Amino acid sequence: MTKITIIGAGSAFTQEIAVDILNIEGVEGGTIALVDIDADRLEIARKLVLKIIEMTGKRWNVIASVDRREVLSGSQFVINQIEVGGLQTVRYEYEIPLKYGVNQCIGDTLGPGGLFKTLRTLPSWMDIVRDIEDLCPDSIILNYTNPMSAVTLLTSRITEIPVVGLCHSIQNTSSQLAKYAGVPYEELQWRAGGINHMSWFVELTHQGKDLYPVLREKIKDPDLLKKDPVRFDAMKYLGAFVSESSGHFSEYIPYYRKRQDLIDQHCSSGYNGATGFYANNWPIWRKENDEEILQKLEGKLPISLESSNEYAAIIIEAMLKNEPKVIYGNVPNEGLIHNLPQNGVVEVACMIDRNGVNPCRFGELPEHLAALCRSNMAFFELAVGAVLENDKDMARQALMVDPLSAAVCSLKEISDMFEELYEAERDFIPDLR
Repeated sequence: MTKITIIGAGSAFTQEIAVDILNIEGVEGGTIALVDIDADRLEIARKLVLKIIEMTGKRWNVIASVDRREVLSGSQFVINQIEVGGLQTVRYEYEIPLKYGVNQCIGDTLGPGGLFKTLRTLPSWMDIVRDIEDLCPDSIILNYTNPMSAVTLLTSRITEIPVVGLCHSIQNTSSQLAKYAGVPYEELQWRAGGINHMSWFVELTHQGKDLYPVLREKIKDPDLLKKDPVRFDAMKYLGAFVSESSGHFSEYIPYYRKRQDLIDQHCSSGYNGATGFYANNWPIWRKENDEEILQKLEGKLPISLESSNEYAAIIIEAMLKNEPKVIYGNVPNEGLIHNLPQNGVVEVACMIDRNGVNPCRFGELPEHLAALCRSNMAFFELAVGAVLENDKDMARQALMVDPLSAAVCSLKEISDMFEELYEAERDFIPDLR
């Protein structure tokens, strides 16, 4: 019988994952195990998954526990979507850097926010991985937790259990590009590679026609340019469209958030780069999502059974049924992208079958695009190393090579900002030497 464990099941993501799993044709039953350290959110998730099972008519069992060791045993798939101390720290990670001139929109992957999320998340995740090794060593880990590259990189360093990091940026961006170019999505062809949140669509065609000249002409229309201002501007100069939203992407390179005039010019509202967008809204979104789920359980709101574009269930289906599928996954490089660090994690097309995740060789990125990826990979290497080696200086050095912080601050200012954040979050991260 199939067994799937979701760690961090109190996440809003659980509904989509459960619906996708239950929509797999020919897989009529199994066990979905739910784990969360918040008993109240876990119970809500349990009731929600049970309701979805009832609506689909499938024969799945649901077990739930705040103690993961009670339910992990025998799992074939372990889905990670944990959040460690995020509500308590989100203001620190936005407001302290802002004092130093580091202006963040999201702050959960790179930058000061991304670094301290890494320092908070990885120690807890390491403990979970040890339990997975002990209780279900033949499983595969499907990671959704950000910082995606850091979590996946650490996992690959500490265990032989296969891991793939999953995101929706390639799916969403390819769909957006079809709309921007005015072509049917099912006819769009592309070749993309890089790292999570910075994969580059190096080829983009429709019926053999290069779509980049079309897009460059279309963004002369200011209304279209405003829909994705940072990514379109970067495309104009770098020659390729990137896989993550304008707001996220503006934090990963040094060009767009280092002066207020540039922020005013390129970074607009919401996910298009609003200052403090995540810090100001995430606690509200979480509360609203909890209320929405309760209304669904009470029958006041409908529950959609439409499958999402997430990859977890696609992997599960391909492995269980040995029906090959293609996804974009974050995996150890190992020769996949030649001009990116071979000991890092990259995002490439992967073929899935009963043997698991089979990454496809990409070759080389254009060198200027690879250089931007390498700066981010150096940050992840240092941040993950800081956790593995319990090294405070290494964590500080990660912030020193962060593109946004380095574009704004001196080395002393970065060091002072690091110390202030470290002291503010002492209750949420282990002591570093």
